[in-house]
Amino acid sequence: MATIETMSFRFEIEARDGSARAGRLITPHGEVETPVFMPVGTVGTVKGVPQDVLEELGVQILLNNTYHLYLRPGVETVRRLGGVQKFMSWDRPILTDSGGFQVFSLSDLRKVSEDGVAFRSHLDGSSHFFSPESSIAAQIGLGADIIMAFDECTEHPAEYARTKDSMELTLRWAARSKKYFEEHKQEVPWFWRGLKSAPDFEMDRDGTAEAVPLQSRGETQALFGIVQGGMFADLRRESARRTVDQDFPGYAIGGLSVGEPRPMTYEMVDAAIRFLPQDKPRYLMGVGTPEEIVHYAAQGVDMMDCVLPTRAARHGLLFTSEGRITIKNARYAADEGPLDPACGCKVCARYSRAYLRHLYSSNELLAQVLNTIHNLAYYLGTMRKVRQAICAGAFAATRG
Repeated sequence: MATIETMSFRFEIEARDGSARAGRLITPHGEVETPVFMPVGTVGTVKGVPQDVLEELGVQILLNNTYHLYLRPGVETVRRLGGVQKFMSWDRPILTDSGGFQVFSLSDLRKVSEDGVAFRSHLDGSSHFFSPESSIAAQIGLGADIIMAFDECTEHPAEYARTKDSMELTLRWAARSKKYFEEHKQEVPWFWRGLKSAPDFEMDRDGTAEAVPLQSRGETQALFGIVQGGMFADLRRESARRTVDQDFPGYAIGGLSVGEPRPMTYEMVDAAIRFLPQDKPRYLMGVGTPEEIVHYAAQGVDMMDCVLPTRAARHGLLFTSEGRITIKNARYAADEGPLDPACGCKVCARYSRAYLRHLYSSNELLAQVLNTIHNLAYYLGTMRKVRQAICAGAFAATRG
């Protein structure tokens, strides 16, 4: 069993099958079995699904977005309320992205420089500035278990020269992100409540009890670097090599699923992943359909996130073992069967396709809730089956 460790963050590889790996992430807020799909809770919530239902579904780790939480309710508010876990009453691991993708998607509302990105809020037009240092400071304040270096997500399509310049900027920003993190990681709000054991206490001089900083007990966040390079395999390889040279405890592959053909996505993942360490976690950002996440796991990806299961659910697109279903179609109006006969989620166990169609056609909020629960159950179930197959040594054979 291969293991890497950075303070309280550890990654253990338990099984390999071809390029696929089954592993375990150990964080201050619990363990995560990989490969894992992370539902997106952009503003501290997975839309329409309460935290107890997420727990019932077996969600191991959530993704929050720094940009959105920075704008509302504000990093200082979250910090004073105990960090993202306590704020949203979620005692399992959380990963925050750097806010880079959201800032760069603002297009006309932002301006990039060497120092960082000046942008205007999509909420009220107010002016703000993100730099590698301020992004890391925000993520330290939010207190997630895994945080991301600030990067530039290159637009698609982009010319080679533009893509290379963007990659170089991301590498420089990665170094600045890591430097700031190493200098300030002791400022993480050490009142995380999701820890599996109670905090240690010591008596201050005035007789009051003070929590011993987790830093002194060997616990801290983990900062991941991000590979960029657009749709050019040589730049992906170079970015991967040089990001690894900066020595992060984990690595993400960013800037994909931005409109390129899917075979190109697979090619870019392959180009980068070959140069990422075998014994460190690999996170592919912002992907994909159920079929695609299985493919990425086969390529050796350990962590994935995507808004697709929740966003599609709100539009009535549901994933099943029999293919995709658009529940608003008239053909389901009198269908008394379950949404997916092979699914054991609470939606499929209780409600008919006819009822789900009725809710959606009636614009009932419950339609969005139930659809989202099912889609998440389908994604999470897909990843569990992949992990089981890897552990059994039966995964690569099924991939041909």
